[in-house]
Amino acid sequence: MSLISRDRSNELTGFQEGGPYHPSYDLQTDFVMVYGIRGDLKERIRAWKDKGYVVHLMTGVSWGGYQHYLNGEVDGRTHWDEAQKNRRNEHIIHGTSVDIPYMVPTIAYADFLTEQIRVAVDAGVEAIHLEEPEFWVEGGYSDAFKREWEIYYREPWQPPHATVDAQYRASKLKVHLYARTLDRICNTLKEYAKVKYDRNIRFYVPTHSLINYTQWRFVSPESKLLELPGVDGYIAQVWTGTAQTPNVYNGVRKERTFETAFLEYGIMQELVRGTDRRMWFLHDPIADDPKHTWEDYRQNYIRTLVASLLHPHVSRYEVCPWPRRIYQGTYPKQGEEGRVNIPAAYATELQVVLNTLADMDQPDTEWLTSNLQIGVLLADSAMFQRNHPDWSEEATGFKYDGTEVASALGSEFMELLDWSPFYGLTLPLLKHGAAVRPVQLDNAGRFAGYLDDYKALVLSYEYMKPESAGLHNVLAEWVKDGGALVYVGDGSDDFHQVREWWNQGAKKYASPMEHLFTCLGLEAALQPGVYSVGRGSLAYLNVHPAQCALQADMADQLRLTVREALAAAGSSQGRDAIASQQWDTMNSMALRRGPYVVAAVLEESVDTQPFVLNGMYVDLLNADLPVLHEVAVVPGQQALLYDLSRAGDGVQLVAAASRIDAVEERDSGFAFVAKGPEGIQASARFRCSRKPERVVLGAADGSKSQGAYVWDEASKTVLLRYDNSPNGVQVEVLW
Repeated sequence: MSLISRDRSNELTGFQEGGPYHPSYDLQTDFVMVYGIRGDLKERIRAWKDKGYVVHLMTGVSWGGYQHYLNGEVDGRTHWDEAQKNRRNEHIIHGTSVDIPYMVPTIAYADFLTEQIRVAVDAGVEAIHLEEPEFWVEGGYSDAFKREWEIYYREPWQPPHATVDAQYRASKLKVHLYARTLDRICNTLKEYAKVKYDRNIRFYVPTHSLINYTQWRFVSPESKLLELPGVDGYIAQVWTGTAQTPNVYNGVRKERTFETAFLEYGIMQELVRGTDRRMWFLHDPIADDPKHTWEDYRQNYIRTLVASLLHPHVSRYEVCPWPRRIYQGTYPKQGEEGRVNIPAAYATELQVVLNTLADMDQPDTEWLTSNLQIGVLLADSAMFQRNHPDWSEEATGFKYDGTEVASALGSEFMELLDWSPFYGLTLPLLKHGAAVRPVQLDNAGRFAGYLDDYKALVLSYEYMKPESAGLHNVLAEWVKDGGALVYVGDGSDDFHQVREWWNQGAKKYASPMEHLFTCLGLEAALQPGVYSVGRGSLAYLNVHPAQCALQADMADQLRLTVREALAAAGSSQGRDAIASQQWDTMNSMALRRGPYVVAAVLEESVDTQPFVLNGMYVDLLNADLPVLHEVAVVPGQQALLYDLSRAGDGVQLVAAASRIDAVEERDSGFAFVAKGPEGIQASARFRCSRKPERVVLGAADGSKSQGAYVWDEASKTVLLRYDNSPNGVQVEVLW
């Protein structure tokens, strides 16, 4: 028997669903997160358990159907004073509801959530996901927040819009409040489960990326969660809705879904790098916005999917949220009136992909393109600078999906919305073939050797600030040991004036940049240029990083500066170091993960040449699972392939639109049980040495029928077709 690594206890794949069990969205992943703590929770948990799933709970931590708490039914006092408010004294409401506000996470609120979630612990869930700890940047005006300010800072509350200092301090407090809440809930219920049931229950935080929260103007704990021992991991809530947020490159504002998703998944990876915590990458085959066509959903889904797979250190996935809206929902037709259900081919393709995702834990990985890895440092404090006394709320307000509500915006507000300083440092490098990785600056002080994987780092304090002076000691040691640090900034950011460590005490600096230069042994008032520092280098580009997004010549200057920094660091280490730090410009990224090849070719890049592979590959983004002898990926497209030259001996499963946990090889052929959601036709391709004579399908009721198959002599593979069933289809392939 040929075993396949599909033990559900590994929790490699899962999804969330608020509705009851239904066979049309029984996706056969390892786990399911029942959503919400409403009255039928126990019944929903029991139903999914009966189907063999590992069952988790997911519930909102910053908002939810908690009206009984708000209206005083829980403890006899109303709690609307704990709803987030903006400077106009309006409640900040989630979505289109009128009575579901975003909450200020007080102690009372944390204890309320703890009691609500205790029911799920009693019902036997194995893990709990506390979703989206979010505080709006424009919030900070409710009575509860004012009380928390006076407790935390020991001074009278200041309106966040009064000064940049008040805005910065308000955001720091918001992070503290949600970190405190998560810590309290996790530790209380972990102790409860251990004492009452002798069970080790796990807690995870599904959260948007630091990139998205910053651009959409939220504040959340993000890397601060690493300091909470009760948190066991995260879900990276990156999907088409976040990745389609427009940004600017070479002065052009538009959606760049693949590039944005690649950066978002990259920064989320930093929440687990160097730890034993788990991370699931989320994908969504559609999106929260129901106005798009299936063709549009598929195109952007593939972009986010492939972007995530180019991060090989993560191999667990939430394959979709809300499968009910995918498999039972209807969406606009392409170019005509009316709405349609999911196309049959797309439904099959999705099942192929989500079952392939369960096999991505591949120790053998290799870059097929020579993309130099360059880190761009990013700190949680970027979220703290997303409001300003001079910015109008009317001009910078957001809906939850991240789209502007202003009818007309000035250029300074567009720059705010697009968050051009960050994209000005990342897109010019990514578009020219660098494997840009957002690197969590805060973690450099948490983990020894955290920066060691990088030869080059790019940094600016024009849109974020370092949490402590100690981070500069770490950076200085990294540079002296051979790293190339590129600093970009003109010192114009008003937030340099906030009350922080660099301008307090006896020795004061006008900005943290000056303190960094001093730690590097250079003058605080350094002139632009490239400087040798130990075995490494510092390159200083005296422009605001937003200019590198808005102006093509400034993007060129950034790339040139990075090259000069790499050359200076390499020259101090000898010829081999120079070669290892070579940056070859290209428009493609391709990674091998075991037998899988993941590839993308970028638009707006150095040329329009396709990325070409010759050999024998199975296209996993096609419901027919065709065998291809040449693959040409053109700009703007992505690919997910199975390399048949990497298939093992004997009968080998290449891909299937079903869950197949084991394959039994016999003298007469091979057999397996396939499980999948009802109503979806399955495709499955196997590598085998002999051409089958017939295929027999066995249903759960014991009946049998002839199965359809197509043999490909050149690849020695057989394509099988059958109708999925969550109860299982017995498949026998006979020689």
